[in-house]
Amino acid sequence: MNALKVRNMSVAYDQNVVVDNVSFDVSEGALTAIVGPNGAGKTTLLKAILGLLPCTGEAIFFGVQAPSKKTRLERIAYVPQRADIDWDFPLNVRDVVKQGRYRSLGLFKRAKKEDRDAVEKAIRSVAMEPFVDRQIGELSGGQQQRVFLARALAQDADLLFMDEPFQGVDAATEDAIVKVLFDLRDSGKSVIAVHHDLSTLSTYFDEIILLNKTLIAAGPISEVFTTKNLQAAYEGRLTTLEDGASLII
Repeated sequence: MNALKVRNMSVAYDQNVVVDNVSFDVSEGALTAIVGPNGAGKTTLLKAILGLLPCTGEAIFFGVQAPSKKTRLERIAYVPQRADIDWDFPLNVRDVVKQGRYRSLGLFKRAKKEDRDAVEKAIRSVAMEPFVDRQIGELSGGQQQRVFLARALAQDADLLFMDEPFQGVDAATEDAIVKVLFDLRDSGKSVIAVHHDLSTLSTYFDEIILLNKTLIAAGPISEVFTTKNLQAAYEGRLTTLEDGASLII
């Protein structure tokens, strides 16, 4: 079964088409990157799939079209860009990670041992134990990213969406995030992430969705990550170096 099928999805703002008739499949148990130039519609596509933006077309999660709110809470997690988060909100690290247990806690239920254990395990997974009582606005950018990844881990979802998880983070945080993603894949989970660094694609991901408003190509790295497809996506602003690396110009 595919983790996700997208069919004929389009998004427009004031009659300006940002994502145009995009269709693709995402394998279950794979790390998948959404890649393309600035303005390609990567974040817009991600939010449209999640139902956060009005769109046409459909997204089918694990064989179910338009799943219920309960199914979304149980099976789908989302880590937004840091710019989308109010860092002045008076929550500490543990409070944020605890939000990942909303599906079992609701608004007013007391946390059970399994909820507390899931929260602490998620915090350990991203090495944020020393900061559990720190207000989230006092953290560095890399630490903030780790906290919201931990929130998603606490949810124990089957499909995780991440919007630019490596943007503005330090090398140690990037390594920590990659390790978590590999662990998720090894446990059968699926991850879809907006990503911009072409040099790490083959190392970090199994599949690519190559986008520039329309779909250029989608599928396994070995089939999609080609000079021809990259030149089409980046409209000639790409140079292939002698060692095979690609450089956006």
